[in-house]
Amino acid sequence: MRFLLLLFIVMPIAEISLLLQVGDLIGGWNTVGLIIVTAFVGAYLVRQEGISTLQTAQAKLAQNQVPGNEMLEGMLLVIAGVLLVTPGFITDILGFTFALPFSRKFIAARAASHLTVKTFNATQQSTYQYTHRPSAQDDGDTIEGEYTDKSENVPNKRLK
Repeated sequence: MRFLLLLFIVMPIAEISLLLQVGDLIGGWNTVGLIIVTAFVGAYLVRQEGISTLQTAQAKLAQNQVPGNEMLEGMLLVIAGVLLVTPGFITDILGFTFALPFSRKFIAARAASHLTVKTFNATQQSTYQYTHRPSAQDDGDTIEGEYTDKSENVPNKRLK
């Protein structure tokens, strides 16, 4: 929480300071133009890289593989997109770092080494089907029913 508070206080101050310094060097309108150009170039790059990452993830899914790195890269691309359309040079540098393929793959691999992912196989999961059959003695408090275990590991049984 302290990190976020510090980030929301320090980052805008650093961005404004850098914008003013660059504005003094190259002029105010040139600085505004540079920010607009980086936003458009960044949005285009994020779009292209997003399509590429999505295609790679779909190919892995077609081969019954988990697209873990592609999901992390997709998350980094979303963050990159937000950073690149935010006015400022520091956010642009971070955004391009997350958007460029070689640095994004490196960051995703480093992040993946610190994450624990639990997966499950859908065929190991039991599916229960519930059917309610009201009886003549139904007083509203008791529910009678049947279920069927439809998992592949257990033969189908009907229990009452």
